[in-house]
Amino acid sequence: MPYELPPLSTLRAFEAAARHASFVRAGEELFVTAGAVGHQVRLLEEWLGTALFVRGPRSVQITETGRRYQLEISRMLEELERVSLAVRGADDAKEVTVTAMPSFVTRWLMPRLGDFRQKHPEVEVRLLASVPPVDFARDRVDVAIRLGSGSYPELHSELLLRESFCAIAQPDVCRGWKKIGDILQATLLHDEYEPRIPLQVDWSRWWTAQDARPLSERRIRQGLRFSHTYLTIDAAIGGEGVAVASDVLAADAVRTGRLAIAPGELVPGPYAYHLLTPRTSAVRPQVKSFCDWLRVQAKEFSEAGWPRHPP
Repeated sequence: MPYELPPLSTLRAFEAAARHASFVRAGEELFVTAGAVGHQVRLLEEWLGTALFVRGPRSVQITETGRRYQLEISRMLEELERVSLAVRGADDAKEVTVTAMPSFVTRWLMPRLGDFRQKHPEVEVRLLASVPPVDFARDRVDVAIRLGSGSYPELHSELLLRESFCAIAQPDVCRGWKKIGDILQATLLHDEYEPRIPLQVDWSRWWTAQDARPLSERRIRQGLRFSHTYLTIDAAIGGEGVAVASDVLAADAVRTGRLAIAPGELVPGPYAYHLLTPRTSAVRPQVKSFCDWLRVQAKEFSEAGWPRHPP
């Protein structure tokens, strides 16, 4: 009976860890934790029956056996990618697969996608609403839009949109509000942010930045909570209360009058939206057309600015 080969995920984790000489940096590249990389590498070592790394308290060092194995595995993964892309290119040359977080898809990308389809009817767009991690090869992804610090090794990464945060509410809810304390008349609507963006601006950080009268953590945490920003914004549009939200995600609703800006100043967010493409996909004409269009949309959005007062 033939041996069962190790899963591809263990080989990719090992190759990334060997190339970076770091489980942490390998995890950042693969959008998983350092612990997950270490677990995959250990499974591979058990299967091979030999150590591939010497593990220290704060670092790992590849063994000579590991170095020789890495050279072979790297060649095999490159060839697998080349063959897979050739087959894919023959079957779906017109298709571009795009992934972005659900709130960005719902609140920013979808309202603009009709413009792309009108200008490029020959390109078929496959849109995936997902949160990290993204496996470009497994999910056949050409373009990813991610909120983060901008460190995405092994990918072509460029800044797309910066964001700031303000308090928003349905116009009837915040009518007559003049000062920041008036916000407390309404129910506070909260996002439960994804763990990968722990420093995102929430009610506590936003209120502290306003230099306003301090509030207890208990008071700030009262209200309704939602798993995604687009749900929080929907609740604000429906008159359920007041939310702290990204200007990127709330601007369209403010400009159309469905939301108004409550008292308070914009607070810059710690992250930005980045456009990510594997270097192998970036050269495809259809991907280039989509990315060029996306850059124009982002530039026009940024130049339009952010209204400072409720309509």
